[in-house]
Amino acid sequence: MIDVDYNELISRILANIDWNDEEWQDIVRRVLDIDARLEASKEIESLLSGFRGEYIPAGPSGLITRGRDDVLPTGRNFYSLDPYKVPTLSAYEIGKRLANKLIDKHLQEEGKYPENVAIYWMCSDIMRADGEVMGQIMYLLGVEPKWLANGRISGFSVIPIDELKRPRIDVTIRVSGIIRDNFPMCIELLDEAIQEVASLPESEDMNFVRKHTLERLKANGGDIRGATIRIFSSMPGTYSAGTQLAVYASAWKKEEDLAKIFLYWNGYAYGKDVWGKPKHKELGEALKTVDITYNKVDTDEYDLFSCCCYFGTHGGMTSAVKHFSGKSPKTYYGDTREPEHVEVRDLADEIRRVVRTKLLNPKWIEGMKRHGYKGAGDISKRVGRVYGWEATTQEVDDWIFDEIARIFLLDEENRRFFKENNPWALEEIGRRLIEAWQRGLWNPSQDVKEALKRIYLEIESWMEERLGDVQGDFQGGKIDVISYDEVSNWKEMIDMVLTGGN
Repeated sequence: MIDVDYNELISRILANIDWNDEEWQDIVRRVLDIDARLEASKEIESLLSGFRGEYIPAGPSGLITRGRDDVLPTGRNFYSLDPYKVPTLSAYEIGKRLANKLIDKHLQEEGKYPENVAIYWMCSDIMRADGEVMGQIMYLLGVEPKWLANGRISGFSVIPIDELKRPRIDVTIRVSGIIRDNFPMCIELLDEAIQEVASLPESEDMNFVRKHTLERLKANGGDIRGATIRIFSSMPGTYSAGTQLAVYASAWKKEEDLAKIFLYWNGYAYGKDVWGKPKHKELGEALKTVDITYNKVDTDEYDLFSCCCYFGTHGGMTSAVKHFSGKSPKTYYGDTREPEHVEVRDLADEIRRVVRTKLLNPKWIEGMKRHGYKGAGDISKRVGRVYGWEATTQEVDDWIFDEIARIFLLDEENRRFFKENNPWALEEIGRRLIEAWQRGLWNPSQDVKEALKRIYLEIESWMEERLGDVQGDFQGGKIDVISYDEVSNWKEMIDMVLTGGN
């Protein structure tokens, strides 16, 4: 091991700096400013003022490590963010790197540029990451924000093609309900950028937004606004992608069912002059040209098994692309947990990473078991989401389901934990595994096949013991698979939407 005197090393570096250089002068001024604002922080004083019911000045929240030095001085009554400052400069720079990583990965795997990327734009991108995905979308389009001196955005500028050095990539955005309802200005900025890029007098092989817009105009007539719609969500006032509801209710028979449910729930357009208008046909047309479906992670506190909305939206979107385009898109997952080390990987790799680090990790399991009933329930929810990803994308390896069965059902100690704390959670795990098997989504290894049904019957007997003497019929683990074809009113509404009746 090399013994380094860091103080001496720093002194030598500082001695070689030309402090009269204007760039270094700017750095010095910035460091002194940040230092002064750090010293001006009044955490304890503000806490005591709050106890006395006194006024505390307002200020923004955020992470200095992501370029948010405007949070200084701390000790203010912080608000979440200023939506007119999204994306921040640092978030846009990270978004550029994400876009380049995504494009490079597709070029390496497919030998060509992706023409259309379908993106699940979640509220966490704005609330936690200052708009990294928004920055990524803008750079895919080949535009960049224009920032005022105070960090607010006054619009955008188009990056010339000779500077961009690649085609402009089209996007299809499924925006979350929280972004829709709380950050309409961000949606409108992206919508303006999409319309601007679509109108640029550039060749179609260098501007896929224009290419697809012209294709839609040719197919549908002169509705230029309809041809430039790229941002969709659920009906105003609703927040689900719909797909996860069908998966959990076993209300589907073929992947085509999930695709149509996704289109039905999410075919509402949003932008400058369209806010929640039914545009199911336009969504279907956009999905036909998608090459990649995409989402990203920005913190280890949350992952793709944290909520059913992840598989419901990203997974549902993937099912819809398969059905309406007739091809299997690439499914990618971005990673900005370490902003200095941005990655884009396959969805299957992200599933494996999270399964290994949490769901199948003995330390994580022991931590969940300390929470008794609630911990058992949370394990069960995560297994349900693993099943949801497989139902919508078929990106979950068989060994993952095998290990889930071995660890939670076949392992005697863990089975006893569920029996004593929450047998209903283990019943749900067993039922989802059996459903995955019966649907052909999973081919269990031989040891799991032999034990699964026997253990599931044992679990049902635990539940009957817990229920005691009751009146009425109990279905237990029986699964009735009912699709929208068998529910007349639902079928009528979906058919009307899919045939353009809106």
